[in-house]
Amino acid sequence: MNLKKNDIIKLNITSMTAQGSGVGKTEDGIVIFVPLSAVGDELEVKILKTKKNYAYGKISRIIKHSESRVEQSCPHFSKCGGCVYRHINYNSELEIKYNRVKDAVERIGGFKDLKINPIVANENVDRYRNKAQIPAQNTESGVQFGFYANHSHRIIPCGDCFLQPEIFKTVMDITRDFMNLTAQTAYDERMGRGKLRHLYIRYAQMTDELMVCYVVNGNGLKQEDVLIKTLRDRLPNLKSVIFNSNREKTNVILGEKNRTAFGSDYITDILCGKRFKISPLSFYQVNRTQAERLYKIAAQYADLSGDEVLLDLYCGTGTIGLTMADKCGELISVEIVEDAVRDAEENAKLNGVENARFICGDAASAADKLEDEGVHPNVVIIDPPRKGIDRGLVRTISRMYPDRVVYVSCDPETLARDLKLFSEENYFVKELTPVDLFSRTAHVECVVLLSRELVYRVKKS
Repeated sequence: MNLKKNDIIKLNITSMTAQGSGVGKTEDGIVIFVPLSAVGDELEVKILKTKKNYAYGKISRIIKHSESRVEQSCPHFSKCGGCVYRHINYNSELEIKYNRVKDAVERIGGFKDLKINPIVANENVDRYRNKAQIPAQNTESGVQFGFYANHSHRIIPCGDCFLQPEIFKTVMDITRDFMNLTAQTAYDERMGRGKLRHLYIRYAQMTDELMVCYVVNGNGLKQEDVLIKTLRDRLPNLKSVIFNSNREKTNVILGEKNRTAFGSDYITDILCGKRFKISPLSFYQVNRTQAERLYKIAAQYADLSGDEVLLDLYCGTGTIGLTMADKCGELISVEIVEDAVRDAEENAKLNGVENARFICGDAASAADKLEDEGVHPNVVIIDPPRKGIDRGLVRTISRMYPDRVVYVSCDPETLARDLKLFSEENYFVKELTPVDLFSRTAHVECVVLLSRELVYRVKKS
């Protein structure tokens, strides 16, 4: 079949990509990627772009609906770049995410016989996010808020996101009305002019504390006192209003300077029985309830008895390590971001943790330094960014000879690659549990226990 742009073809969807697009094949084996489709769909697909062995298309007509299809609940779903699974039932979404993890560890890692525990489901697939960074834009009717379309910086107007608490909509409404009443403008990134760049909201689920942060091209907004009074009158749980200054021509959301205009510099939440301060720059999991389940699995895998040295690499603001501090003899936490280290030290004081030591530095160099000091951790926890870790850090960890390594990952593909590296250093996968922290999106987290004990060895090809 010689596919061309704008061709209409019939296609059966048989699988899904890691990004949430459906996949089907033509009779002569050309792979077609189709967003918003579902496994089991029979479709008419319009071809949008062709390559040698694959093509991209969009649904022209659904001939037969997949059994997993459900009515779309969000009017912005097909346009916004946030959710990818809102058109299928939740059980089907969990199956897709589980299969993504299984495929990665088998295909990339080479672990053919590894038993993967059932994915830990999210009890609330809507309204679970405790943080939102919402871009502002100028329209004919004034300032509006929305979210970026997939793979673009084009803003799709959205008055309410179903992944966010309803109180976030109230903050958006108040801010939009204020901006338009006072004739102030949103920032135009093409022109480098305008005032309000982003509305940044954080919410502490367990304490019901709310932070509203305005990212502005300047020091603040006109008539701030009017805005703050309106927020306070309508939001009794408002704990903090902060203005973040970002004058740079950049896609980076936050600038380096914060000014607290009302209340506290931070809000406080409770996770695994510990209290954590959350400032605008703090890292904190956006789904607190599922993060607590993930951390409890990590603690189970760490299997601390009270005397061990626990090394927490990529510790952020210290959440994982501090939730385990009372179960170990010494906690050593490493993080490269200075503000995060300061937050971690504050969180340790807040919880009366006295057996913790914090190091500001790159995980690999800090691990090398600890090795030179003769530090031999019994358990190492790693929670790296999406890109994972490199062979050098794997080797350094293995030379420290910990009994167990607990790997928390937000990317199954880089996780599988790194597990293979650990296997080559005689650390083997003992158990793996996927956790759904980001329902309706393509993301999935995993917690893995590695041990010196041989359980599953990577098969040589």
